[in-house]
Amino acid sequence: MSIAEVLDLARDFLSTALLISLPALAASLIVGLIISILQTITSIQEQTLSFVPRLIAVGGIMLVSLGWILQLAVHFTMRMLATGTEIIR
Repeated sequence: MSIAEVLDLARDFLSTALLISLPALAASLIVGLIISILQTITSIQEQTLSFVPRLIAVGGIMLVSLGWILQLAVHFTMRMLATGTEIIR
């Protein structure tokens, strides 16, 4: 296995990991931004106030995007297995 192949595998792994985590991170960012704007407007500076809405939003997004995430993970696994069988031959 050459260095270029290892770099391709690492790039594929990192891009897949980024795509898998993207829905949860985006939901947390958007909900956190909205809650912080509401806290600024209402002058409520409670730190734990943003935790529950973020938790609910991330959980909901994960449930909605679970099929897509599993599909990405299966395709990634199939690519890695195909690459592994090519290396063995």
